[in-house]
Amino acid sequence: MASRDEVECWLTDMDGVLVHENQALPGAPELIRQWQDQGTEFLVLTNNSIFTPRDLSARLRWSGLEVPEERIWTSALATADFCASQMPNGSAFVIGEAGMTTALHEAGFIMTETAPDYVVVGETRNYSFEAITKAVRLILGGARFIVTNPDATGPSAEGVLPATGAIAAMIEKATGKQPYVVGKPNPMMFRSAMNRIGAHSENTGMIGDRMDTDVQAGIEAGLHTVLVMTGISDQAEIDKYPFRPSEVIAGVHELLHTEPYEVEI
Repeated sequence: MASRDEVECWLTDMDGVLVHENQALPGAPELIRQWQDQGTEFLVLTNNSIFTPRDLSARLRWSGLEVPEERIWTSALATADFCASQMPNGSAFVIGEAGMTTALHEAGFIMTETAPDYVVVGETRNYSFEAITKAVRLILGGARFIVTNPDATGPSAEGVLPATGAIAAMIEKATGKQPYVVGKPNPMMFRSAMNRIGAHSENTGMIGDRMDTDVQAGIEAGLHTVLVMTGISDQAEIDKYPFRPSEVIAGVHELLHTEPYEVEI
């Protein structure tokens, strides 16, 4: 596991690390610019599978962060990458939004309700009882059950919302089948992200705000883990777990160079 001085590539969570309620957090725009100026390989990760990288890039721009779409890695992309590696040119029935269906299409998959290879459940605000019933019957008929991320709830301006894990729980209960979860805390998501940018665990760092997903998956993937305190974690939260991040910092502003640095041309 690398020390921070040895880190050459970075993976970073988005919400609670770079942005909070659609506002860039202190130091986030400068850190992204620093990585780009230095030619540092990096990806911004999110477990949210609703939006495509292009959508997310636009949303981050409104928040004051310039992150190109090719620098964004979602649980939808990781799920499509996993499914395509397991069954090239396969088929899927999807409960999810454009982020998930677009990723699968681009990975060569066909969307179908007839004997699909996979039932894929991602983040959605529009699921129906009919879709849940269809998913249950397809899984009982032999389709493999895949979930983009395990989060049971998600935030909104009005309060918590039921998220992917809650919807998947209904299907799991009805089928008696456990899904394979691709997103954090499965280190598979980090490995697929590192493959995307040609990074290796020995020289890659992960920045996150959650012990139970970001730090756990980062440790399991062999990464240098940095926990920021701008999200949901405090010292009491850290103390709940038997593992520790490589370092704890107040926010990403602490990762900025305070001295002039040379940019390789």
